[in-house]
Parts: sequence; structure tokens; C-alpha cells
Amino acid sequence: MCRLVWLLVPWIAGISAEDSAMEEIATEKEAEESHRQDSVSLLTFILLLTLTILTIWLFKHRRARFLHETGLAMIYGLIVGVILRYGTPSSSSYDKPISCTQEQRAFTTLLVNVSGKFFEYTLKGEIIPEKIHNMEQNDMLRKVTFDPEVFFNILLPPIIFHAGYSLKKRHFFRNIGSILAYAFFGTALSCFIIGNLMYGVVKLMKLVGQLDGKFYYTDCLFFGAIISATDPVTVLAIFNDLRADVDLYALLFGESVLNDAVAIVLSSSIVAYQPTGENTHTFDASAFFKSVGVFVGIFSGSFAMGVCTGISTALVTKFTKLHCFPLLETALFFLLSWSTFLLAEACGFTGVVAVLFCGITQAHYSYNNLSSESRNRTKQLFEVLHFLAENFIFSYMGLALFTFQKHVFSPVFIVGAFLAIFVGRAAHIYPLSFFLNLGRRHKIGWNFQHMLMFSGLRGAMAFALSIRDTATYSHQMMFSTTLLIVFFTVWFIGGGTTPMLSWLNIRVGVDPDQDPAPTNDSFQVLHADGTSINGGSRTKQESAWVFRLWYNFDHNYLKPMLTHSGPPLSTTLPSWCGLIARCFTSPQVYDNVEQLREDDADFILNDGDLTLTYGDTTITANGSSGSHTATTSLDGRRTKMSSEEALEHELAGGDYEITNRGTRLVFPLEENA
Repeated sequence: MCRLVWLLVPWIAGISAEDSAMEEIATEKEAEESHRQDSVSLLTFILLLTLTILTIWLFKHRRARFLHETGLAMIYGLIVGVILRYGTPSSSSYDKPISCTQEQRAFTTLLVNVSGKFFEYTLKGEIIPEKIHNMEQNDMLRKVTFDPEVFFNILLPPIIFHAGYSLKKRHFFRNIGSILAYAFFGTALSCFIIGNLMYGVVKLMKLVGQLDGKFYYTDCLFFGAIISATDPVTVLAIFNDLRADVDLYALLFGESVLNDAVAIVLSSSIVAYQPTGENTHTFDASAFFKSVGVFVGIFSGSFAMGVCTGISTALVTKFTKLHCFPLLETALFFLLSWSTFLLAEACGFTGVVAVLFCGITQAHYSYNNLSSESRNRTKQLFEVLHFLAENFIFSYMGLALFTFQKHVFSPVFIVGAFLAIFVGRAAHIYPLSFFLNLGRRHKIGWNFQHMLMFSGLRGAMAFALSIRDTATYSHQMMFSTTLLIVFFTVWFIGGGTTPMLSWLNIRVGVDPDQDPAPTNDSFQVLHADGTSINGGSRTKQESAWVFRLWYNFDHNYLKPMLTHSGPPLSTTLPSWCGLIARCFTSPQVYDNVEQLREDDADFILNDGDLTLTYGDTTITANGSSGSHTATTSLDGRRTKMSSEEALEHELAGGDYEITNRGTRLVFPLEENA
């Protein structure tokens, strides 16, 4: 008997070792198959982008503008999605569900003991019970469904940063008041209008029996916030190709850049709205004001973080000799810019706001410190990343319509959403334009207002915000509806941009550096021969006084401190700040007799640039009077500024002229100017 046992033990051990070896081989094969599917899914998107680029070239060659590149990317994504959904066989199957009725919540990670071996499982999301047997059993579909964090941490940063880094500051700041009104007040107004209208739609769905899950008022406001994020990339691209009116371009571009930031902070504030008591979805005044505080705190914190990162990059590029190594300089600039987004997210702020204002700060300060080679590299690098990321997202939108496994389509909700965004857009464009025109010298005409209304496309930001959370029934319905809204606006509204420009009589073929023809309340720029041109001085006249003060402060203090341009700090700072002036003023400033001028300095009134001649008195742009010669010395020293009242008193009546480096500017004065 003992001999038999001794004979069986090696045989049983051999069987166990053989089974273990077979399991290892099977695991290796599964890992190899998973790696192959990952490669195929990434190759699919690369081929989509390649096909999109080739088609874009064909459209540009044929001068076809009825469909933008983002629309093409979506069409190709739809085609591939149909093939993956219906043209590939099932490659896996689910085992029978295991019941855990004693648990009250879902776990993000599970360790399962199977015959003494522990396996780790991660949460993929909730499945509606009615659809548990209809789930697509295809590994390939799950492979091409990306983690939403990929969009936020990898694809969105270069898109948002490029918007700030490529900002045309001259036209942007000329219309800054209107842009801020549209972006902040308009987006908030649109959010609440859409949210309340959709709450009525939800009540109607519940009444007719088409609501299969919970849909609260806060969910409706959240939908209003994410769908208020406009992304008129198609319209802006056509504007750029046709060289449409620069003010209209600035209004539309500025609003879209800032309202993306406002929409994401607004959505975070709505999520933070948590009333006390049993019913957490009723109105509560304390919770409301808490949400307002969250909005202000997140936005201001993200803004400060983006600006501080940009200033840090400016100081690093100024006080090091990285310009001697353009490759290292470009790499550092890229990493510091991208890290702004991740740093803000890690600190609980919003990376979109931070990276946007980081891009604006980098373009204003750090860009001046870069070598010429690094300037070209950074512009081209972020332009390429922006192009690829944006087209990747639109391709994925088309793919997700068929590969996403949790779609909830409701015809009533979809129709209501289209009507709500139309009403919300109209309710903030037309009333705000009316009030803005009360204070604008150059009014926003009806044709501009109609074009702004027409151009409220939805795009990458609305999609990224909606796909970030699809765990509940309401969020799944919001995502599916957002996807259809993006398709419609990009294809139909984007395709109708060119006919709309013609129908509204909006001028095209405009030089971006040329201003509209002068009117009775604007001045005329005359060369020595008397011919008139429209120059940047119109912008100087229109710049709000607060921004003139800001740019004077920026030119005299911040520019010299953070860049190699501007007057030496020793001539602008008080004498007791001599140590700070010597530390932050670079030798290049003293070496340059002719001060380096920023690209957008032509739209801000700087003392020394202009002299106003009236009678026998010459008045500089800062209000000081004296002889007919300019009062700026070679070392950049400025004359002391007098009050605005003194300037107005000197110019109490009659016409006067401005002398600016050989150019004569004639101002017709009006009694009620």
C-alpha cells in the first residue's frame, strides 16, 4: 500500500505541474492576443487620421468648403465604427453573472479567489439589467473605447494651450469687454436657460412614460453647462481661409476659448451642489452660494496657477542660456506648458483654465526670450499637436456612435435639447449685444449678431465633458444626445458657413492687420502725402482706460522684469528698488539703444510713442505738455504722467493732430465726444 502511494505522488505532482504550465501558456497567448488587438486599434486611428489628411489636401486643392476636416474625420470614424460593430465576429463571451446581493455598493477593484489563485478585476461601469444579455461580446469594441481620462490628460491640453498661445492679442484685447461678457454672462445664462428647459422636457418624458431612470434637476443643469461649451472650429477655419472680418473673428474665437473654461468650471460647481437634508436635489440657498464660491475659487485658482507657471517659464528662459541649445529650450518649454494642466488637476483646480492662461502668458512673455529657432519649433509643435488631437477626437466621436455600449437615445430628449440650445444661444447673443452696443463705439451689427448666433457649434469640449462620466442613466442619455448635437452642428451648420457669410453681407478677403474704414467718430491716419490708411491707432482709441493702464504697467515693469524688452527697471522703479532693478534687468536691455517693441504694442497708448500738437503746446500720450519734440530719452526714461482731466482741458476744442514717427494723425473732435 505504501509503495502504491509513493508511486502515485510523483504522477499527481506531474499532472499538477503540467496543468500549471498549460495555464501559463494560455495566459501568454491571451497577453499576446491583447497586445495585437491594442496595436490594431491604435493602427485604426492612425489610418483614420492619415485618410483624413489626404482628403483635406484634396478638398483644399479643389477649394471645396462645404465640409470641414473635422466633419470628414467624423464620417470616417462612423464608417469604421459600422465595420467594427457589424463586420467583426464575436471574440469573447461573458460568464454567468455572480450575485453579490449582500453588498450595498460597487467596488472599483475586486480580488477573486479561484481555486486558491487570486485574480484582480476592475470596475468598467454599470450595465442596465434589461441590456445585460444584449452586450456586444467583442474584445475589439472594448479596445477602441478609450478611458475618458485619455481625452482630458492627453488630448485636451495641446488643443487648449494652442488656443492661448496662438491668440491674436491685438484684436482680442480690442474686443475684450464684449468677449468677457459673452464668455461669462452668456455661458452662465445659456446654462440656466438650457437646464430649466430640459427639466421641463424631463417632466414631459416622465409624464408620457419615456423616462426609464432617475433624472434630477441638477442633472439638467449639468447638461446645460456641458452643452454650452461652443467649439466653432469649422466656422473659424472657414473665416481664416476666406479672411473674414477680423472683429467678428475675434469675437467668435475669444468667446469660444473662454467659454470652454467657464463651462468646465460651471459643471464642476454644479457637481459640488449638495443640499443638506434627505432630498439632495432640491434648491438650498446655502448650497447654491457654496457652489458659487466653488466656481470663483476654482476659476481664480486655476487662472493664478496658469499665470504663475507662465511667469516661471519666462524667468527660467530669461536667466539661463538655454537659447544656446534650442532643442533643450523647446523640450523644457513643452514640458512646463503641459505640466500646468496636470498640476492644476492634481491640486483640485481645472486644468483647462490653467493651461489656457498659461498659453496666453507664455505667448506674451516667454516667447520673447526664446531663440528664433525655438520660436518656430514651439509654434509648429503645438500647431501639429492641436491638429492631430482635434481630428483624433472627432474621429473617435464617429467611432463611439457604434462602439460605445451604453447609449441611451430618447427622441423627446434629443428634440428638446436641440430646441433648448437654440433658445439658449439666442437668449444670450441678442440681449448681451444690445447692452454691449450701448457702450461700444463700433457697434456689433445685426449681421454680426446673426453670425454669432449661427456659429454656436458644439465640439471637442462638450464631447469630452459628457464622456467623462457615463456611469448613470441620466449621464448616458446626455452623452448620446451630445454626440448627435455635435454631428448636426459640425456637418450642417459648419457646411452652411460660406453661404451664410454671403447672405449676411459680411466682408471677406480682409487683411488681418487692416481696420475698417474710418467713421465720423474715429480718427484718420494720414501719411505725409495726405493719403489715408487704417492703422493700429484706431485700436488705441478704442482700448478701455483700464487696459491702457494695465499695458502701461506691463510695458514699464513686467516686460522688463520677465523679458529682454522694455525700458530698464532702473528708469521706471523708485530709487529704493535699485537692487531689484539690477537683478531683473538683463544686459540686453542696456545694449539695445532702440528698445525692442512687442508685436501688439501698437494698440496701446504709450507715452513717448505719440505727441499731440495743439496750438503752441505739445502733449505726450501720458498727458504731459512741453515742446514739440518727443519726451522719450534713449535709455527709455519716461516723463511723469498727469491726470486725464488735464489732457481733456488742453484739448477742449478745435482739431488737433498727432505726430508719430513721421505719420500725421488727424482727430475730428465732436462736442459730445
